[in-house]
Amino acid sequence: MPTRLSNYFLRTLREDPSDAEVTSHRLLVRAGYIRRQAPGIFAWLPLGLRVKAKVEKIIREEMAAAGAHEVHFPALLPREPYETTGRWDEYGDGIFRLKDRKGSDMLLAPTHEEVFTLLVKDLYSSYKDLPLAIYQIQDKYRDEARSRGGLLRGREFTMKDAYSFDHTDAGLDASYQNQRDAYERIFTRFGLEYAIVKADAGAMGGSKSEEFLHPTAVGEDTFVRSAGGYAANVEAFTTLVPAEIDFTAAAAPVVYDTPDTPTIQTLVDAANAAHPRASGVAWTAADTLKNVVLALMFPDGTREIIAIAVPGDRDVDLKRVEVAFGPAEVEAANETDFLRYPALVKGYIGPWTAEGAVLGDKGTTGIRFFVDPRVVAGTEWITGANENGRHVFGLIAGRDFAIDQTVEASDVRAGDPAPDGSGPVELIRGMEIGHVFQLGRKYAELLGLKVLDENGKLVTVTMGSYGIGVTRILAVIAELNNDAKGLIWPESVTPFDVHVIATGRDEVVFEASETVVAALEATGREVLYDDRRKVSPGIKFGDAELIGVPKIVIVGRGAADGIVELWDRRSGEREQIAIEEVAAHFS
Repeated sequence: MPTRLSNYFLRTLREDPSDAEVTSHRLLVRAGYIRRQAPGIFAWLPLGLRVKAKVEKIIREEMAAAGAHEVHFPALLPREPYETTGRWDEYGDGIFRLKDRKGSDMLLAPTHEEVFTLLVKDLYSSYKDLPLAIYQIQDKYRDEARSRGGLLRGREFTMKDAYSFDHTDAGLDASYQNQRDAYERIFTRFGLEYAIVKADAGAMGGSKSEEFLHPTAVGEDTFVRSAGGYAANVEAFTTLVPAEIDFTAAAAPVVYDTPDTPTIQTLVDAANAAHPRASGVAWTAADTLKNVVLALMFPDGTREIIAIAVPGDRDVDLKRVEVAFGPAEVEAANETDFLRYPALVKGYIGPWTAEGAVLGDKGTTGIRFFVDPRVVAGTEWITGANENGRHVFGLIAGRDFAIDQTVEASDVRAGDPAPDGSGPVELIRGMEIGHVFQLGRKYAELLGLKVLDENGKLVTVTMGSYGIGVTRILAVIAELNNDAKGLIWPESVTPFDVHVIATGRDEVVFEASETVVAALEATGREVLYDDRRKVSPGIKFGDAELIGVPKIVIVGRGAADGIVELWDRRSGEREQIAIEEVAAHFS
């Protein structure tokens, strides 16, 4: 039976939703695919469910081809498995927690590693049962601080998560590659451009992590790519470390008055004006050392103050800091923090004073001190002297202050050298559409998943985790496939194969439309039939453009002569064709 618009649950909107920030959000709401329920939470309407089902169908086909079996877990889960792995606390405020009527702690699952692991533990005990790959397509819940972009970043979202189980590292490598290959096929079928980049595993843990990023201006991630093939998320980018410098002949550091220089630029200007280099080479921001004081907030409530030194021509990237110090959250130190450490003079902070070290393992403050990898032994810096209006010149790393720990915390910039020597990198905005991890034995060890190996010895299973954002992919496809008038779905996920529009009031038009619809359905096509009798052709055409079925058949004035019009939304081309040829055309 065709889907008739006269009784279909659909209302299109003429105005954009006020909270829509991106094209996909605007059009999916206006065209009647989704409706907002709360920030980051949407109801799925019939059109939206049809497209979502098409997306899931492609994923299921490729998961089956990869040998994975589908299961389905509840979204509401008990606290205990997540507490065993430490993630009940690690997730902090990022998950939804609740209690049942008996007072037991529960959560809405942000991800399902724990229960997948326990399921296999419950059912499998021998290496002969492995390798195993199982997956689900299920809703996830994360309490995003700022959901945005409609389906691009929500608090409830649908995800395909797959897990592999092997008893050897070689087996994990093979399973990982198998899933990775399946992802490439999936995204190719969706028509999505993607880059596979090295990534940080975050709270998931594990030894290897790669993201599939779709390059897009509305992406919330940034990745780097070199002409030589290096690619990484900025959080996983590693700095090319310069060689150390012999400082045996370096002069002693000197403290100068530098009043009214609380910023890097004012410091550089003052240095060149009052304390120029003997060589005549001008001081630049790269010659200064910027010391940033931050607070780490750990899930157990602990607050620790740290300091990070980066070259003055760089900024500290808080996202990279959060990766380095996860699961702690990061923020700038506040006034209360500085009151605890009077030795630090805001605007003139440095790791050293004439009396000795201030920061680091040997420092008087007890504050852990981290440096950018570019700060190697022998490098010479201008930095704060921890005295109001004074800076120290000629401070030597490794001589005047210790390099206790390095951290990847500074921003990554276009032109930075790739760590593998493949040339300078460019920065590209991207949206994560898939993520694959080699979890290794982390979860199996914590939850006791072991099997007997070939020698009858108990060994810990090694795991992989593989996620795809189903609803995010739908939004990305919508983001790519539209024009000024509405959506234009690719044929792989269009809600209907053909949209038939009956225009005019003559009965012959509706009789001819019924003939066309029946002929199309006989070929197996899914048909959306606009049979509304009291709606003008202009409104019908506007709805068709907004809804986005790419193939449209217009039944109008030519119906009496046995002629209809074919309209290709993607190309904009229209052609006339005999009614009896329509079915053959689409088959």
